[in-house]
Amino acid sequence: MALSRSARLAALTVAATSFCLIAASPAPTPGSDGIGDTYFPQLGNGGFDARHYDLDVAYNPDTDRLDGRTTVTARATQNLSSFDLDLQKLTVTRVEVDGRRAEFTRTGDEIVITPRSAIRKNHTFKVTVTYGGVPEALNGPIVFGSDYGWMKTDDGVFVACEPNAASTWFPSSDHPADKATYDIRIKAPKGLTGVSNGRLVDTYTTDRGTQTVNHWRESKPMATYLATASIGRFDVQQGRTPAGTPIYVAIDPVLKGSNTVDVYAVTAEATDYWSQVFGPYPFEETGAVVDDMPQAGFSLETQTKPSYSAVRSESTIVHELAHQWFGDSVSVDRWKDIWLNEGFATYAQWLWSEHKGIRSAHDSFQAAYDARPADSTFWNIIVANPQRDTMFASAVYQRGAMTLQRIRERIGDQAFFKLLPAWTKLNRYGNANTGDFQRLAEKISGKNLDTIFYSWLYRPGKPSL
Repeated sequence: MALSRSARLAALTVAATSFCLIAASPAPTPGSDGIGDTYFPQLGNGGFDARHYDLDVAYNPDTDRLDGRTTVTARATQNLSSFDLDLQKLTVTRVEVDGRRAEFTRTGDEIVITPRSAIRKNHTFKVTVTYGGVPEALNGPIVFGSDYGWMKTDDGVFVACEPNAASTWFPSSDHPADKATYDIRIKAPKGLTGVSNGRLVDTYTTDRGTQTVNHWRESKPMATYLATASIGRFDVQQGRTPAGTPIYVAIDPVLKGSNTVDVYAVTAEATDYWSQVFGPYPFEETGAVVDDMPQAGFSLETQTKPSYSAVRSESTIVHELAHQWFGDSVSVDRWKDIWLNEGFATYAQWLWSEHKGIRSAHDSFQAAYDARPADSTFWNIIVANPQRDTMFASAVYQRGAMTLQRIRERIGDQAFFKLLPAWTKLNRYGNANTGDFQRLAEKISGKNLDTIFYSWLYRPGKPSL
């Protein structure tokens, strides 16, 4: 039967509309295996935005075995046929997407997950990974030649993961550009305490009273490398800072009497002081984890509770607490901008010394500048892009701090101390880069700062004064 002219026009209209709908909805494609960081090309993952991690980890210190079940809530940023998560070494036994079993393969440190049905762009989905094994600490030139990540101690583990070791103990999009909130439940033998980020919401025993579970919740966005699950015997002190911020400090009793600094008191005092200088404290709780872990040889600004392998000084504490603003709340877009973390925290040490009447920030600057002759390799590092294996070189810390002092002297104290809280407010819980900071500094001060940024951050060689 032949169609009438009107019927043919209607059919063509429907066909055209269908074509437009198809064209507007691209075919599902795999998410990328990295977020686009030149230092760590396969860290983080494309195609989705992680929103929340729900971690259940059970640790046996006798065997060093970790058994975990992680659920990631994420939003698809494209039509996804498959996607990746970062997980190193540990064996995956099951993967589910939205409650349905999904296929997966391993490619190096990547889990490639193929759900039964494609995931639509903007759809919020959940992926649950069950896994286990013996986590391995990382080692290499990046972190001072030290072990880092999941590190075994005499009575448990010390967990400090910057920059790329969160995936040694849980599957994730392991890059600071993909921040999320967290629930972390740590199960360990009775008598041991699992300490993590945020606030402790529950503690209970299981397995006929032989195991203790500590449930922590970090309700503010957090980069993966800042997550911790340190486990051991700890003396715990809780309370509030003088200004009212909850505080939780856990110290390995082996270190009792060996610290020359009162960790609890300095943590409380510095948290309140930085809140005046840098803007309101960005998280629900402050604190510290101090563990007997001399092999680590470093401390880390794990969110809400900096982790100390053994506290060496008051200056170390104020440095790690300053990171709660610079690095934790305001995180780098890419790892090449790491001076925005370390330069600021080092400068905070100079500000603390100034605050205490010990030495002005200018004198600290001058001492650092004078201590290194022009032919020192210290001046060869390009601070705004220090390269992966030297991203924690002393120049990133010290020359980064020097840059801030030069900016302060160029724009004056009034503008400078307006700039710091403006920076943390503008980028609170987000990510930023060096260009963002220069633009804000110039906007607030009304001055062109190209010469300072170029000489101190982008150019090798010792700048003239």
